[in-house]
Amino acid sequence: MIDFLFEIFRYKFFINAIFAVVLATISCGIIGTYIVNRDMVFISGGITHASFGGIGIGFFLGINPIISAAIFAVLSSIGIEYISEKIEITKDSLIGILWSFGMAIGIIFVSFTPGYAPNLMTYLFGNVLTVSDFDLKLMLGLNIILIIVFKLFLKEIIFISFDETYLKSKRIPTKLINYCLISLVALTIVINIKIVGIILVISFLTIPQAIAAIFSNNYKELIIFSIIFGFLGGILGLIASYFLNIPSGASIIFSYIIIFGILKLIKKKL
Repeated sequence: MIDFLFEIFRYKFFINAIFAVVLATISCGIIGTYIVNRDMVFISGGITHASFGGIGIGFFLGINPIISAAIFAVLSSIGIEYISEKIEITKDSLIGILWSFGMAIGIIFVSFTPGYAPNLMTYLFGNVLTVSDFDLKLMLGLNIILIIVFKLFLKEIIFISFDETYLKSKRIPTKLINYCLISLVALTIVINIKIVGIILVISFLTIPQAIAAIFSNNYKELIIFSIIFGFLGGILGLIASYFLNIPSGASIIFSYIIIFGILKLIKKKL
C-alpha cells in the first residue's frame, strides 16, 4: 500500500487530479445542494449541454474552450430566467430549445475549425488526469466566490429555495438573487466539466446530495455531507480509474452510485 502511494504521487498529473477532486467536491457540494433543493436539475442539464456551444466557439476562435463555455453558459442561464418571464413559454420547453441550440452551435463551430479536428471526448466524458494548473486556479477562484456568497447570503438562499414569496414580501430583490445564483450554477457546471464531462456533470451535482440526504435534511449539513461523500467517491473513483485504466469521470460516478446503494441498504436494514 505504501509503495502504491509513493508510485502514484510521483506524478504531477495525479497530484493535480487529487486537488481537482477536492476543489470539485466543494463547489459541487455547495451548488448541488442548491440545485437539488430548488428542483433545478433539468435546468442545470440544459445549461450543461448548452455550454457545448461555447466549447465549439472556443476551438474556432483559438481561445481556451472553458473560458468561452463559461461565458456562453452564463449568458444562456440568464437568458432562461429572462425569456421565461417575458415570453409565454414553459421553462421546460425553453430549456429543451436551448439544450439543442447549444449542442448544434458547438458541432457547427467545431466543423468550421481549420486544421486538426479537436478531440471532444475530454469535454463530453471528462478526464480528471488532464486537469492543468490553470484549471485548478479557475476551480479555486470559483470555490472562494461560492464560499463567500453562501456564507454571507445563506439565509436568503434558503428562502429562495423554499419560500421565494416570503422574500418578495420583505422587498428583497429576488430577481437579482436568482440571476446571480443561476450564473454561479452555470460557472460551477462549466469549470467542473474537465472532471466528469458534459454528459456526467449533473450526476456530480446530484448523487452526493442524494447520499447526504440519507443522513440529514438540514441545509448546512447537506452541504457538508455532500462534500464529504463527494470527496470519498471521487478519490475511490480516481484510484479505480488509475488501476483499471478506465475513464476517470465514469469511474467516479460509478463509485458514487455504489456508495449510495450500500448506505441506502444499510439504513434500510437498520
